[in-house]
Amino acid sequence: MQQLEFQLQGPFVELNQLLKLNGLCDSGGAGKAIVANGQVKVNGKVELRKTCKITAGQIVTLGDVRIKVVAE
Repeated sequence: MQQLEFQLQGPFVELNQLLKLNGLCDSGGAGKAIVANGQVKVNGKVELRKTCKITAGQIVTLGDVRIKVVAE
């Protein structure tokens, strides 16, 4: 499993933007489609809200990629 760490530049990042910023999709729209298809987990649970606010301490998983979100 690939492990990534994402540093927040504010209080939160939207889930679809997090996927884009980590290079897991080409655009925010593509990120929304991935989320809508039920392919993304937040803290181990499937997340279907495309613009869900992800905060420091949360773990986002897509396939074999795990993103740990940390405070700046």
